[in-house]
Amino acid sequence: MAQPIIIYTDGSAKGNPGPGGYGAILMSGDHQLELSQGYRLTTNNRMELMAVIAALQALKKENLQVQIYSDSQYVVKAVKEGWLKKWMATDFRGGKKNADLWRLFHHLSQQHHLQFHWVKGHADNEYNNRCDQLATRAADGRKLKIDTGYEETLS
Repeated sequence: MAQPIIIYTDGSAKGNPGPGGYGAILMSGDHQLELSQGYRLTTNNRMELMAVIAALQALKKENLQVQIYSDSQYVVKAVKEGWLKKWMATDFRGGKKNADLWRLFHHLSQQHHLQFHWVKGHADNEYNNRCDQLATRAADGRKLKIDTGYEETLS
């Protein structure tokens, strides 16, 4: 059986909402890839989820065993405790936030075998700490993208 892909993710928003960013590290054997992107106006939860989405979008093959490590209770519990299944079944009724990203995540998640793990943020996990650095640096960057899914909800 193939070695699983290991993914660490983190998101950040300054002001929440405010400028934000995500960071992700993908590891397979001796290979490692770092991803990050900043947005001009977003939320922490959106960036936590966007980190996972960006990492899954970077995978070149389907049907992979993927271990995802996140310090976001929001992301981990939504998957592990079945919140996302309920949200999808009710079409996000009741004002559930981030439906655009959750739908995209759900689509991507169907292409792989995912297992989520919660890690304590800002602790002694070097990969989580590196993702935090990537996310924070991206949020502080100059080439910030527009989080259209968020900004459209404001108008």
